[in-house]
Amino acid sequence: MVTEGEESNDRAAGQVAIYARVSSHEHCANLERQAERLEDYCAAKGYQVSKVVKEIGSGVNDNRAKFLALLELKGQGRAIEVVNLADNNREDLLADLVRIVYAFAARLYGQRRAKRKTEAIVKQLQAEEGEKP
Repeated sequence: MVTEGEESNDRAAGQVAIYARVSSHEHCANLERQAERLEDYCAAKGYQVSKVVKEIGSGVNDNRAKFLALLELKGQGRAIEVVNLADNNREDLLADLVRIVYAFAARLYGQRRAKRKTEAIVKQLQAEEGEKP
């Protein structure tokens, strides 16, 4: 949530932007519920919601356009308040950890496969070069 005002006490008088995110299109229904829960949270705190931003993208990906646009708003005299309304934080953290390990393993194995393929091509070219008169 990005809020106007320098102090957290000023947030009730200011406006807030809500940011909700899910990792894939399969979780679109969760995105709507997440945004509704955040709106309820803001109403309970007395915040005035001026903007609701919803995005589908991995939490590991730092190139989320809508998220980055909200972060730019922070530089304009706004503060950021993180609200995690998950029922089971431990499960969410474990799921995030598994995704991170999976992403890095995929990159590592992809690099190894590319290296082996490159080595095979080099050997083939050297063998072909050795056959030429």
